[in-house]
Amino acid sequence: MQPDISNLASADAADFLKEEPMRHTSSIWRVSVALFATLSVTLGPMSAGMVHAQADDTWDTLTREFREPPLQRKSRPLWFWNGLPTAEETARQMEKLCEIGYAGVAILPGGGKGNRGPGLPFMSPEYLQQYKVAADTAKRLGMKMCLYDEYWFPSGYAGGLLAKQYPEALSKRLDRTVFSAKGPGPFEREVKLPDGARLMGVVAVRDADKQRVDVSAQLSQGVFHWDVPEGEWRIQTFVCVPDGARGLVDYLEPESVGKFYELTYEAYRRAMPEHFGTTIDSAFYDEPTFHWIDGGRAWTPRFNEYFQQRFGFNPVPLYPALWEDIGPDTAAARNTLFGFRATLFSEGFVKTIAERLAEHGVPLTGHLDQEEIVNPVGLCGDLMKAFQYQPIPGLDQVFKYGRGSKMYKIISSAAYNYDRSLVMTEVYGGEGRIPIEMLYREAMDQAAKGVNLFVPHAVWYDATPEQINFQPELSHRDPLYGKALPAYNRYIGRIQGLLQPPARHVADVAVLYPIASLQAAYHFDGPLKPYAGGVVPEEADYMDLGETLSLRLRRDYTFVHPDVVETKLRVVGNTLIMENKINREQFRVFVMPGMRAIRVGTLRKVLEFYRAGGQVIATTRLPDRSAEPRQSDEVARLIREIFGHDTLSQLKKTRSQEVKASASSSFAGSEHSPQRAIDSVATTRWNSAAQSGNDQWLALEFGKPKTIARIEINEAFDRVRRFRLQGLNVRKNRESEENDAADAWADLHEGATIGAAFSLKLEPPQTCEGLRLVFDEIDSDCLSIRELALFAPDGSNLLPGGDTMVARNENAAGGRAWFLQTASEELLRSVLDEAVAVPDVRFADLDQLPAASVQGEFSYLHRRIAKRDVWFFANSSDRAVETTVRLRGQFDDLQWWNPHNGDMSPAAAAKTTGGSIKVTDVELRLPPVRSVFLVGREIPR
Repeated sequence: MQPDISNLASADAADFLKEEPMRHTSSIWRVSVALFATLSVTLGPMSAGMVHAQADDTWDTLTREFREPPLQRKSRPLWFWNGLPTAEETARQMEKLCEIGYAGVAILPGGGKGNRGPGLPFMSPEYLQQYKVAADTAKRLGMKMCLYDEYWFPSGYAGGLLAKQYPEALSKRLDRTVFSAKGPGPFEREVKLPDGARLMGVVAVRDADKQRVDVSAQLSQGVFHWDVPEGEWRIQTFVCVPDGARGLVDYLEPESVGKFYELTYEAYRRAMPEHFGTTIDSAFYDEPTFHWIDGGRAWTPRFNEYFQQRFGFNPVPLYPALWEDIGPDTAAARNTLFGFRATLFSEGFVKTIAERLAEHGVPLTGHLDQEEIVNPVGLCGDLMKAFQYQPIPGLDQVFKYGRGSKMYKIISSAAYNYDRSLVMTEVYGGEGRIPIEMLYREAMDQAAKGVNLFVPHAVWYDATPEQINFQPELSHRDPLYGKALPAYNRYIGRIQGLLQPPARHVADVAVLYPIASLQAAYHFDGPLKPYAGGVVPEEADYMDLGETLSLRLRRDYTFVHPDVVETKLRVVGNTLIMENKINREQFRVFVMPGMRAIRVGTLRKVLEFYRAGGQVIATTRLPDRSAEPRQSDEVARLIREIFGHDTLSQLKKTRSQEVKASASSSFAGSEHSPQRAIDSVATTRWNSAAQSGNDQWLALEFGKPKTIARIEINEAFDRVRRFRLQGLNVRKNRESEENDAADAWADLHEGATIGAAFSLKLEPPQTCEGLRLVFDEIDSDCLSIRELALFAPDGSNLLPGGDTMVARNENAAGGRAWFLQTASEELLRSVLDEAVAVPDVRFADLDQLPAASVQGEFSYLHRRIAKRDVWFFANSSDRAVETTVRLRGQFDDLQWWNPHNGDMSPAAAAKTTGGSIKVTDVELRLPPVRSVFLVGREIPR
């Protein structure tokens, strides 16, 4: 008999929010605001209302401190203790760090070559005494310290102390064994559980109809007895077993996490209580993630007990869905179990630590691992929900410039969703001896996506090159960086000064975070390791869609979690209001990225918005199944009313003529064939053969002439260093059907690097019978192209993998809904222009602005603080930007604030109208690798 979970819709969120919708913002919110007061402007006793009541005083302080940022506004690096600390050397180094503008440090006691540490046992009295020397010195210098909670990442093993003192608190995993039985008739089999295992349940699944039966009671004293019904059955035994090889804590069990807390955080507090909550004003965890557990199958013995308490029914019959398709209930079962596991991580690890720290006035920050991976289910469960109880959400941008670009907005959106003011980044580590300008590129890119608390990686106690694991060494001793760091820290001080105060993020577009669809697709032991995402559904375009909005169309947006859609978004007129105390965002467009599954409550909110005149855009694939059981018909009904169609399969398609793809070579196996480069699936790719080297090519032959106006390329791994684009039988006269080309293949363009977001506009458009990419030089033994897209002058997609169909629906209230089967830049721009004729921010000559690449990008951010508007424009590229910025609304007292030198100057602006809407035009000039703030006050309407 199956459990009745038909009313489970978003049960984990509903249970949390039904008692008090803003419960999670109480003590944690207060301690986060308290840290803001320490880090930036001193406003006295803080409250959300006082930010506005003291607006003039706030701006007087912000203005004064922007010109010359005080120490507390500046960055705080990680400080690796990779050598034996002494009181004298610690004080000397901290004095020098203070002189170059560091506001504090976070001591990381391991990390030198060979994991060389401080030479003192972790958390020993001798170690804590040296740590206290650092805290005493910080207090004397007016610096602050962030408490890094481990010896070395990942957080959760207490430098080996947890395994020694509390082995029962170590991590566990879920294992499955399967055997067959045939009925009708009695069946008996010996079943021996592994040592230390907890039986979670036994489920019988009939192959013919996927019927599931909870037969846990049939296993007794090591023997399974069952009177098997008719049919072929697979008996699946689920056990929770120890997985403590790494010595990590059970992240899902609050009692276990409490023991980790006692060994680390609490031990620091007992050793130096006078500094806890004062000099030590924040704490930091590092990469606690499921992939450290075998197969990413992190579980906890009390899972069923906690589940029963929360939802009132037994989860065991759903367990087979963790590995396999169980029929129509698969999406719902996976959302139920994986969703609850994500909740347990957020509550068991993050909330447990955050609430105990909040008792002492210490807010928690930190970051997870592999945040840039499309599917987070096997990593942290849910990359937004993980931060639900964390005062300062954080991210990790290391090893390569822009590596995590696609996830910055997810982390900052989590802060916006849960009404947090600060977003932390650990940045620069492992990027090597990067040039000075790269320090600024990274900072401005992340700031434009909502990051406002910078933790440079890193400073080293022993700075001899052979003792440094990860360059750069960002200290006074380094000949490259030492002299540049004071100016850098003043820059960061100004950035943080204007971006840290509690404010409202301004963006027209809300993008649904598609966790329900990602959970529905995920299963254990998938085709990829959890570290790489486990199961990455083809339709999961949300990260790429976000990059297109931010860096190509320059339309800022916020990812919105389904929990927040259903509990905080309120339809007001034809807009959506996010009901927060501080970040009360207002959206004019709701975007549904590609997905197969969705929660009914989420879709009902979208329908309510559409009925009220709201604008809705869906991309790639419409959902056809519910994240709750037996609700897929309701999903179809709701989709039909919003979009006018049931599912993608019922939409009329018009496909382009088949294109023949070929290549100089291909990696072994069909999964890397040339056709993969034009299948409109960002997770597949063409790869040249191993050791193929330079002089490779990828060619498309159309069969008849096509006119190409724009070319987009998504290259994996950034290996191309010199390439050419060639056309086959290029027409000199675009209207001619005759082949008047001088050569069969003719060069159309020559370039250097390609990267993940190459875009080329052909002026004039070129008519030809094929296109060839010739890779003359690469920086590896082979190369990969994920996607190659070609667009006609009207914006339609010319390749067969991407249908150009657009479905449009509207109602009498002015609500409009579009479905873009291929969300090309041109189509998305056209639809957004129709949805919001006058956006919050618009740039003239959009196609001429620098596109995102390995050389940087152009981006912006808009915030409203203390009755004024603040725009941040960042040009991290090597090209100068000259454009007209159109701001919705009319503004007085507009000023340019230069974070590079603290200068302020009036901004010439022209007030005009965009149709019936008042706007302000401002001329923007930004040299390469420069940023600027625009500050103004809106004229009341």
